[in-house]
Amino acid sequence: MNSLFYVIAVIMLIGWLVGVFIYSVTGLIHILLVLAVLAIAIRFIKGK
Repeated sequence: MNSLFYVIAVIMLIGWLVGVFIYSVTGLIHILLVLAVLAIAIRFIKGK
């Protein structure tokens, strides 16, 4: 389950980077960034 959070976080982070540099849709981009950071934080908190 932890690896699933990590994969989701990486996908969201890549989506955020693509959005910043290509599409510049500010609202969606920042939501993706926040979700990616939260997923990584949850992984580190629950991880060993």
